[in-house]
Amino acid sequence: MRIAYLECFSGMSGDMFLGALVDAGVPPRVLESTVAALGVGARLEISRVVRSGISATKVDVWVAGKKDLPREEYWAKESVAETPPHADSEHAHKHHHHHGQKHENAQRDLPEDALQSGVPAPHEHAHARGLTEIREIIRKAAISGTAKKTAITIFEALGAAEAKIHQVPVEQIHFHEVGAVDAIVDIVCAAVGAEALGVDQIVCSPLNVGGGTVHCAHGTFPVPAPATVELLKDAPVYSSGVQAELVTPTGAAIVKTLARRFTTFPEMKIEKSGFGAGSREFPGLPNVVRLTIGEATSLPVATTAQETVTVLEANLDDLNPQVFGYVMDRLLEEGALDAFGVPVQMKKNRPGTLLTVLCKPEDAGKLTELIFAETTTLGVRRRDQVRHSLARRWENVRTPWGEVRIKIASMNGTITNYAPEYEDCRRIAAEHQVPLRQVMGAAVEAYLHCRGEEKAGSSPACAGSE
Repeated sequence: MRIAYLECFSGMSGDMFLGALVDAGVPPRVLESTVAALGVGARLEISRVVRSGISATKVDVWVAGKKDLPREEYWAKESVAETPPHADSEHAHKHHHHHGQKHENAQRDLPEDALQSGVPAPHEHAHARGLTEIREIIRKAAISGTAKKTAITIFEALGAAEAKIHQVPVEQIHFHEVGAVDAIVDIVCAAVGAEALGVDQIVCSPLNVGGGTVHCAHGTFPVPAPATVELLKDAPVYSSGVQAELVTPTGAAIVKTLARRFTTFPEMKIEKSGFGAGSREFPGLPNVVRLTIGEATSLPVATTAQETVTVLEANLDDLNPQVFGYVMDRLLEEGALDAFGVPVQMKKNRPGTLLTVLCKPEDAGKLTELIFAETTTLGVRRRDQVRHSLARRWENVRTPWGEVRIKIASMNGTITNYAPEYEDCRRIAAEHQVPLRQVMGAAVEAYLHCRGEEKAGSSPACAGSE
């Protein structure tokens, strides 16, 4: 099993993770093309820096010609320009320490007024983006379907944590215009870059969360901030004693979504490693995160990922079949993990359809509302179940008509299933007027040919991992 081990001995933030990805071998063009595909007016600046004697890659985001600012610089400008923002705060390593000290981690992340509960305050100098708008931006981007789903999951985890803290619906959580752009870039690039690593699992170390207190828009809070605590439930954390916020909520959301398990350094045959840098330096503590890639030499006890999913069910016996198809599309667009219908015989011998929806627990409420709004049902049943899933990754193969993604499932490093991506094959078949079966067959043949070349030790003529 090929794994990536993420060491968070100096915390974790979005920009640190992007730097580690590039340093570990993800081509910069992969992230740069991702930013361009988002169309949010941002670009990346990738450079080499030194943190406590360790050379690392630093990734900065430029938005509208301006580079992301450290926390204290951002607030220095805001305090002169405007009244204090009405917003949440736990979104950066760049917080002010409540004693005015400047030894905080200050990795780039959402500005302190980036995330808001409820309607944006009238003094906002740019409109706020809600989760619905952010989901749409991600869905329209020219990136893989898997990366889109991962990025949306990370954003929703971040929003759900804030919604729980403020006791508001997740759809009322808004991200400030500039902060949202930084967050979108960090999160989507993290999803695309993690996929490009071509590993079966990302494994994470215990996280050094830092210590002390941090001044936020709602007051002074202990480190880790409330959103970070919520996101890191069930994850092992500790403090090395550094009086600074080391793990940002965005960093915590990335770890929560991407990491399959938490452990000390696993047994592995190391292939390569990379360091991603934060913005500050701490005496005696390199402000970096390390990503190590290699082949696991012993298998974990758990062979599949385990998660809790919510099952929604409704019996439909008087719904127009055309509307049923529309409802299925809407459910998937709004974040359902799966949706399907089964013919059933209902009371009074009426033929009907059993609608079943699988979703994340935090999405159950909005999807239930959608079912009530779009169908004729008078009741929706709900239950939580445990789901086991295999490790999955994507690879690109070349066919005579273009590239096709192959979804590969594996257990303990052994490939158990593979299949060409239907939408890719469908698009190619339509564009080139080729039978769909022929395109799908050619994609499978190309993948098997690539596997044969890899086993023989030659360089496969494949497009590679996304």
